[in-house]
Amino acid sequence: MTVNKLFTYRNRVVTSEDVNFLAGIIADNPKESRRALSIRVCRDWNWIQANGVLKDGVCRGLMLKLHREGYIKLPPRKQPFTGGRQSKQKIKKTELDQTPITSTVKKLQPIEIRQVRRTKLDKLFNSLIEQYHYLGYTQPVGEHLKYIVFAAERPIACFVFSSAPYSILHRDRFIGWSSEMLGKNRHLLAYNSRFLILPWVKVPHLASHLLAKCARGISDDWQALYRHPVFWLETFVDTERFKGTCYRAANWIFLGNTAGRGKYNKTQKQLTSIKAMYGFPLVKNFRQQLCQD
Repeated sequence: MTVNKLFTYRNRVVTSEDVNFLAGIIADNPKESRRALSIRVCRDWNWIQANGVLKDGVCRGLMLKLHREGYIKLPPRKQPFTGGRQSKQKIKKTELDQTPITSTVKKLQPIEIRQVRRTKLDKLFNSLIEQYHYLGYTQPVGEHLKYIVFAAERPIACFVFSSAPYSILHRDRFIGWSSEMLGKNRHLLAYNSRFLILPWVKVPHLASHLLAKCARGISDDWQALYRHPVFWLETFVDTERFKGTCYRAANWIFLGNTAGRGKYNKTQKQLTSIKAMYGFPLVKNFRQQLCQD
């Protein structure tokens, strides 16, 4: 039987044989949900993350792509699609004490950073990001941690770190790894996709202090939840809104600016705002850790 390569998805070459296999799985299990089918495929393909968890999200993404392009026919959704964004109706607005906090970092101590994913504070985190971050709340991609910062039991800030994007020219050049090493070790990176200081908190140098404090503990937190460390943090800063001062003050490294063309734009025109990319190594030998087999 001739095997035709159709395209590459998340570093996996998808073939006509794969399509036939998926079609057979769907036909043999007509009453199963899309998620149940995806779990079957992950187990058959041994599609497993470094921490032993099935790559269910990636597999469902592939199956949805094949469904939309007419290669396979998935069963109807059992829940409405939200576009990857948690429904605003599910995120309840949180009423907080908004008395202005105007102090210094020293006087604000003790400051506590709590990892709140899979805790009772998870919904509070989602609500704060949805209400007060200019991008709102979006479900983080892949592995992720959520943090709420407290001072005297009052929330003052939020972070979220998630799985890092795939190939990024500035970062990959700086690390100096091959595409093969990127594919194997990308899980050792973490992407700071949201950083919020609540609008009534006006404390000089607080942002850089929190970035430094969070960086000291995030690898241990990642190890506790996902059974592997992280050695590198990265983020993008919208240059039309921010100067990236707090990242520079926390010793994050400026790696370069994006072209503003967006992820899927095939033209040479700028369609989105320019983003400045910053990176922060968590260990001195980060290149050795990231480039080893």
